[in-house]
Amino acid sequence: MERYFGENTPKLGFGLMRLPKRGNKIDIEQVKKMVDMFMEAGLTYFDTAYVYDSGDSERAAKEALIERYPRESFTLATKLCAWMGAHDEKSAKQQFYTSLERTGAGYFDYYLLHALQVGNYKTYDNYRIWDFVKEQKAKGLIKHWGFSFHATPDILDELLTAHPDAEFVQLQLNYADWENPDVTSRENYEVARRHGKSIVVMEPVKGGALANPPTNVQKIFREADPNASFASWAIRYAASLDGIITVLSGMSSIDQMRDNLSYMKDFKPLDSAEQNTIRKAQEIMTGVKSIPCTACHYCTAGCPKKIAIPEIFAARNQQLVWGQLEEGARQYAEAVKNSGCASDCIACGQCERACPQQINVITRLKDCAAQFDRG
Repeated sequence: MERYFGENTPKLGFGLMRLPKRGNKIDIEQVKKMVDMFMEAGLTYFDTAYVYDSGDSERAAKEALIERYPRESFTLATKLCAWMGAHDEKSAKQQFYTSLERTGAGYFDYYLLHALQVGNYKTYDNYRIWDFVKEQKAKGLIKHWGFSFHATPDILDELLTAHPDAEFVQLQLNYADWENPDVTSRENYEVARRHGKSIVVMEPVKGGALANPPTNVQKIFREADPNASFASWAIRYAASLDGIITVLSGMSSIDQMRDNLSYMKDFKPLDSAEQNTIRKAQEIMTGVKSIPCTACHYCTAGCPKKIAIPEIFAARNQQLVWGQLEEGARQYAEAVKNSGCASDCIACGQCERACPQQINVITRLKDCAAQFDRG
């Protein structure tokens, strides 16, 4: 018998947000190989969303997974985003039917209201989406439903109090953000557990940043276990928390899949010595002044100047975290080759309204412009 909903679910989920690309298209043949490796390891949880890759993520799920494996052999999660890709109640609800068509899944094992945050969570009330997903569950088109969340603990408490029948919550949990006041990972986790909710973890590697942490953090991890990848510390940390359904990893290559399977196929929670190693890493990470971007690209969808914001921030982080000024400048030049520069920002603010990390994007772009666009 499960102590909590999803306790027996394998603790690694395949996030289909950052799939490998060949040019501008998803490399479907590589995705098929990754799906095969994942399934052969006995792992079953796949996560996509209506807005990922403008729908190509859901289409890739159909081609690489749903058309190739018995429907009962895996579980599929997708999401409805009432504030992106929708402009009214009808278009928001249409996302559900479009997702069914794109995936050919027949039903969704897990369905989520997508990326609720300060500026948009009431839209789901205005469009009556809460009742809509419950109606689809009653029809058997949804097995379990919940929501993904990027806001403060008081709002999470408000939502779970108003919607006690939500079966799970998807939260950003990683060791770097555990005490981050802008993300409030620990406090959100505690609110969810206080309401008795199971949790799906997103961004355990913080958009890939924790797969290549600062040098001082790398040193700590290497001393503790020279054979463990840096990503493994992040994913195992999240999976070791109580009440976790699964931890989503947005794997972009076969090598990343192989590494994740090496320690998550037969997952073992962190022991006390490993937890102490994480605490040392957390102490260092609190002093790192990087831009906390996870490269979700929600900010770029409506940018009137087509600025490659995540790529620009990654270039600046190369300088801030690693002190590599020339490499950062090279990455910046590559990022803006076919898109807007940091100095092109007109401060319209749509990026900040969309950002799940609550980044002051306009201010950060001004800094990037001062650094990179001086000539």
